[in-house]
Amino acid sequence: MYRNFSVVPKVMFGRGCFGQLDEILQPRRISANSYMVFILDDVFQGKTLEGRIPLRDKDFLLHVNVTDEPKTEYIDKLVKRINDYAPVLPDGVIGIGGGSTMDIAKAVSLMLTNPGSAADYQGWDLIQNPAVYHVGIPTLSGTGAEVSRTTVLTGPEKKLGINSDYTLFDQMVLDPELIADVPREQWFYTGMDCYIHDVESLHGTFLNEFSRSYGEKSIELCRQVFLEDREDKDDKLMMASLFGGMSIAYSQVGACHALSYGLSFVLGTHHGIGCCITFDYLDEVYPQGVREFREMMTRHRIDLPRNLTKGLDDEAFDTMVKVALGLTPLWENCFGPDWRNTMTHERALELFKKM
Repeated sequence: MYRNFSVVPKVMFGRGCFGQLDEILQPRRISANSYMVFILDDVFQGKTLEGRIPLRDKDFLLHVNVTDEPKTEYIDKLVKRINDYAPVLPDGVIGIGGGSTMDIAKAVSLMLTNPGSAADYQGWDLIQNPAVYHVGIPTLSGTGAEVSRTTVLTGPEKKLGINSDYTLFDQMVLDPELIADVPREQWFYTGMDCYIHDVESLHGTFLNEFSRSYGEKSIELCRQVFLEDREDKDDKLMMASLFGGMSIAYSQVGACHALSYGLSFVLGTHHGIGCCITFDYLDEVYPQGVREFREMMTRHRIDLPRNLTKGLDDEAFDTMVKVALGLTPLWENCFGPDWRNTMTHERALELFKKM
């Protein structure tokens, strides 16, 4: 059975295009009492970018903290703040920040129109009502969150996305100027999320010509960004992130992402660096990809944290394994329908103990 694939309907790309945001939003402002919610990573509070946001009188600027990865409880609190701010739904939700901020904006736009807690919708196609109009403006590139039908959240029992066609942004604004000043290590870890997306997609059992075409272009751009000296590296990485997200949207990620979810659920490790830590121990699964990844680390002087799981008790390890092995589609993409014969509880536990 083929899936009827949904995509973000509108994309604006180019240096300086953030300056056209007011023009993009204007048709969505339906009355004099309408308002927009701008969700901004609080790292930009009081900075130049905040001052460039085209706020109107009734708009709500909501600063969010992404020191920890987004939790369902945090989404519920943000939704309550918006509902307390005004008795009517906003005309739009605009997320400005990295992958976590993108996920928060997507989750909030969904939960404004769907009852209950965000934790109720962790899974595939559980959302019943369309989201509020929402726009993604990334200030980091690599996660593919700007194009993904998933908003990754940590809940009380699991780390799992809200996966739905309603999750997709209605509009992307891709301005390479916004990622120019990202710190080197953060730029690398986030960009490697894209590279790992490509490796997992291109070596997965779900691979088809659709995902292959996007994945091959994305990994080509990643190699130019991380193995060559390119003045236009920010433009290339922004497009690599977009293509990488498209590649996994019609296939899946794999072993690295599944294991990184377990690591993150217990230790709170941020997604990009968590994927890098995990990927470095998957020589047997992705030998060529790991070799190239290590070459990129050397070139950019990256030293991964080690011994993160040292001293954890049996219960913590068991939780890591349970969360990781609970992501059946990822493992099936990696090893096929009989994946449990390959990635056993014991093998997953051994990998986590190495980290």
